[in-house]
Amino acid sequence: MDDVTHAGGAPSGHAPAGDAAAGGAPAGYAELFDAPAGYLDFARYGPPSRPVLDATAEALGRSARADHTTVNDLMRADLRARESAARLAGTDAEHTVLLPNTTTGLFQAAFGIPSGTVLVPEGDFPANHYPWRRAAAAGLAEPRWLRGDAHGRPTPEAVRDALTADVVAVSLSAVDFRTGYRADLAAIRDVIGPDRLLVVDAIQGFGVVEMPWQAADVVVAGGQKWLRAGWSTGFAALSDRALERLAPTLTGWTGVEDVALFDGAEHPAAAGAGRLSLTNLSPVAAAAFAAALQVVEAAGVAAIESAVAARVDALLDAVRAAGAEVLSETVRTRRAGIVSFRLPGVPAAQVAAALHAQGLTPTVRPDSLRLSPHASTPAWVAPQVAKALRSLGG
Repeated sequence: MDDVTHAGGAPSGHAPAGDAAAGGAPAGYAELFDAPAGYLDFARYGPPSRPVLDATAEALGRSARADHTTVNDLMRADLRARESAARLAGTDAEHTVLLPNTTTGLFQAAFGIPSGTVLVPEGDFPANHYPWRRAAAAGLAEPRWLRGDAHGRPTPEAVRDALTADVVAVSLSAVDFRTGYRADLAAIRDVIGPDRLLVVDAIQGFGVVEMPWQAADVVVAGGQKWLRAGWSTGFAALSDRALERLAPTLTGWTGVEDVALFDGAEHPAAAGAGRLSLTNLSPVAAAAFAAALQVVEAAGVAAIESAVAARVDALLDAVRAAGAEVLSETVRTRRAGIVSFRLPGVPAAQVAAALHAQGLTPTVRPDSLRLSPHASTPAWVAPQVAKALRSLGG
């Protein structure tokens, strides 16, 4: 993609001087990335940092020169990544396991609940639907589709109104993929009480917004979006309540006690979150994930969230000025990093083409567009969005 310029003519690689004071990235954060400044699709995929690329190359390079120490040394990246993810989730490494994606963790939760009803928002991303559908087909817990409030949001009040005696768990996204609505996890925890499990798909919020992750019993997040770790990375964090109540239905050979003892017997499931492990994951992916999480820890989630919030404010102003209909959450305390909109009378594909012409990368849906900036997105990208929309006569 060609570089773009802002109104003052600065090239796109990095934010201009003084940008941090205007709600920009934490000091030095943007310089870790090579993605074009106009990339606004982090809710779909987050281009990794140079530390992630370096960690990947180093681990893969070592694997190509393997000797008797290599595999054990590379496997230590698993613990580094688990420790970092655990700190960000407010737990410890024993309650955390690495997974290759969000879906794996949601399937583990769905197949670990043997019976009862699970409330699931009907408008949630399909990754939080199919595990429950498949579990029901296998004779386990049954999903009940939660309609939410008047806007379809899974508010604490909507959850409370849907609770019945047979509900054993609630499974929802921390941040809605369409609207950026941030679920009130603490209030939902209070509503459902201590006798039900709270399962949270955290992929659209973890590492980019501060949320009370400890309110959930299962927190699952892939690393390829806002964490900027690349594909085949992710984790799950489990509470003591989840470890007590989830059956280890999908535990694999690496998720048991005495994992290195190959005696032909069935071993008990591991005591901690490691029981969700199905097999050894790529130590190269674990090294990448560890590097990505360390970037988040160094910058600080609060600083990243503040920078993203400032970019969202500016993008909302830009699309509103063009006469767009905003489809996403706009209340700052209840939103994350997503701006969804449509331009009345203009096909989404035509709007996308105008954005592309300005070096901008949105998510394109059949009837709308989604802009999702990160902390590395410079302030002058919003004027570029406004320029693109003005070109359509809005």
